[in-house]
Amino acid sequence: NEFRGLKGGDEVEPVENNPMIGWRGVSRYISPEYEEGFRLECRAICKVREEYGLTNTWVMLPFVRNLWELDKVKAIMASEGLTKGGTLKIWIMAEVPSVVMLAEEFAQKVDGVSIGSNDLTQLTLGVDRDSGILNRMGYFDEQDPAVLKAIEILIKATHKYGKTCSICGQAPSVYPGFAEFLVRKGIDSISVNPDTVGYTRRLVAAVEQRLLLERALSKD
Repeated sequence: NEFRGLKGGDEVEPVENNPMIGWRGVSRYISPEYEEGFRLECRAICKVREEYGLTNTWVMLPFVRNLWELDKVKAIMASEGLTKGGTLKIWIMAEVPSVVMLAEEFAQKVDGVSIGSNDLTQLTLGVDRDSGILNRMGYFDEQDPAVLKAIEILIKATHKYGKTCSICGQAPSVYPGFAEFLVRKGIDSISVNPDTVGYTRRLVAAVEQRLLLERALSKD
């Protein structure tokens, strides 16, 4: 949603009243206005994987809203040589409540799901994360019970079909309780800012040790 503010952005980006929930992610990739640009991105990924041999390069589709758009974008990718299976993995970002409501259906179509906690919080609670007023009032809260429930649903759904579930965002490194919640629910990986990697690793290790101790005591 910040593209228009970049140098030269006003020459190519449309004016939207609310770009935060506008022409973003997969909706852009499959649109007639940008499909050729997305195809160029696909060719670049193919080059990285095939010519440079970096087959650990996977694809993450952002701001997915619907099952039909996921099918459409995967079809475009396949026509450019990027097909799910083998060494290529296709992941989606879970940032929109519709993905939570249809979590099992989405999980069956991809290799993994990465929870975007910032956008998921914004759209679950109906709170503009850029609103200073609402932030000061405490409305933007990634630890809100509704957000935690959504995350739990996503983890369970992806694991049900043997897929991977991760999370990206600042919350795990800011709120120790949030990180503990994720570990207890079985999150597979946590992405954090580089300056908090060491701290978060220690935090996760402490939670895992606590879980092992709890399980050991429960067997006695």
